[in-house]
Amino acid sequence: MSLATRKARIPRLSRFGWLMGLYAENHVRFARLFPSEALAVGTYHSSVGDGLDLQLDVIERHPYTTELRLTYAMRDPVTGEQDPSAYLRLYHDARQLEVTNCYVGRRWQDVIGMYPPAAEVLDHRTRMNTFLGKWLEYLAERGHGVATLRPVDAGTSTGGRDEKNLAANA
Repeated sequence: MSLATRKARIPRLSRFGWLMGLYAENHVRFARLFPSEALAVGTYHSSVGDGLDLQLDVIERHPYTTELRLTYAMRDPVTGEQDPSAYLRLYHDARQLEVTNCYVGRRWQDVIGMYPPAAEVLDHRTRMNTFLGKWLEYLAERGHGVATLRPVDAGTSTGGRDEKNLAANA
């Protein structure tokens, strides 16, 4: 058996397969931090005393998906946008978490243009989802999670916290 024949038998993971793997890994990381079934539509803050308060917005819930936004309570001084900020789509049945849009100093249109080729879109999605995976790992290391996550009281303009445990609301 030649080396070329042997190499042909080793399955290769396509770029799309790699991206789907990132989605699955990000779902696991996110579920460990913030079990989605305990989160109603609304805004939540997590503070671990490091000065970088995390904000999680549950934008909309559907039977098979949940739309989210994850950001710090900081603003980009130039654009006024929350930075970094990631819009997420959680697929409950497929157990995947996809970054649909990510703002880290620039918008996707500024990075890859308005009409990029498909390969460039796939590369950009891979970078966004790799970023999310590293960010979720960092948040876990810092101590963020369901124990530190508090719903924001919609009746206050200062973003006051409701100290009820999320598990009691589930």
